[in-house]
Amino acid sequence: MEKYTAYNDFAEIYNRYWGDFPLTILPILEELVLKDYPKGTRILDVCCGTGQLAGELTGQGYEVTGLDSSDTMLKYARQNAPQTPFIPSDARSFMLMARFNVALSTFDSLNHLLTLEDLEMVFANVFRQLETKGVFVFDMNLESGFLNRWMQPFNIVDEDAAVMTSSHYDTETKLAKAEITSFLKEGEDN
Repeated sequence: MEKYTAYNDFAEIYNRYWGDFPLTILPILEELVLKDYPKGTRILDVCCGTGQLAGELTGQGYEVTGLDSSDTMLKYARQNAPQTPFIPSDARSFMLMARFNVALSTFDSLNHLLTLEDLEMVFANVFRQLETKGVFVFDMNLESGFLNRWMQPFNIVDEDAAVMTSSHYDTETKLAKAEITSFLKEGEDN
C-alpha cells in the first residue's frame, strides 16, 4: 500500500498555523472519554499530525503513542512533544505490538480517506489495537460542514510567511479539494 505523504510539503505551515487546532477538542475529549480513564492510560493518537494533542495528553500523565504517515509531520511532532513516542505508519496498514484503551483521530483526519474500503481498514486496524472495551473517538466533516464552511477562502500573511487557500466541494462526487499555496521567507533565521 502506498504511504499517504501529501502533508510532507505542507508540514511546516501546518505546524505553525493549524498544529494547535486539535487542542480545541480537548475539553470535549475530557468530558466524553478521558474522565473515565486514569492517568497512565494508554492512548493511540491516529493521524497525530505535528503532535500537539499527543504532547498535551502526555503532559497530563497519559501514556500516548502518536501515529502518522508523514515523516515531516512527525519531525515536528517529535519537537513539539519530545516525551511522546511517534511511529511513522499509515493508518490503513499499521500493526503495533502494544494495545491501547483509547484511540483518537482528531481534526477531521479521517476525511482524507477517499474510499469506504480505506476507512474500513483504519477501523479494523484501530479495533485490533484496542483492549477489550477500548474506545475509538474520531471526528469527521459531514456534507453540511463542507457546504457551510469548507468553501470559504482562508489566507494568512505574516512577516515571514503567506498562505492562501481555495477550497471546493463537489456535491455530485462528494469530494472536497483544497488548494493551498504558501510562501516561506528564506534566510538566516528560517
